[in-house]
Amino acid sequence: MKMADINKLDLAGTKAKGQRPYFMNDKQTEQVMSITMALAMELSVTRERVSTLECLLEEKGILTREEVENYSPDKEEVARRSASTQEYLARILRILQQDKEQIDGSDPSVEDIQDILTKS
Repeated sequence: MKMADINKLDLAGTKAKGQRPYFMNDKQTEQVMSITMALAMELSVTRERVSTLECLLEEKGILTREEVENYSPDKEEVARRSASTQEYLARILRILQQDKEQIDGSDPSVEDIQDILTKS
């Protein structure tokens, strides 16, 4: 399978089997903390890369920061960015999606599977 054949949105929602461990006082606090930390990590990396690109472009006399600020994307770029945003949101919100899937009963817990196997 080629890397291009992999659906990134599907991968963003994958999870390990079994119950998710929680370390905060309640599940919702843990979920908010997980989402917040995922956002913080993504933003930190993005800011670093953007800063590097802007410095390199300006140092080489290719673009000024003003040109970057005034850039307006075409329709194709808007579509590409939209798809990228959807993938990003799927990664950030995956904990909520996984929780919903567990409530829906689509993914039995390790304990449930263990009970089924030991009763057979």
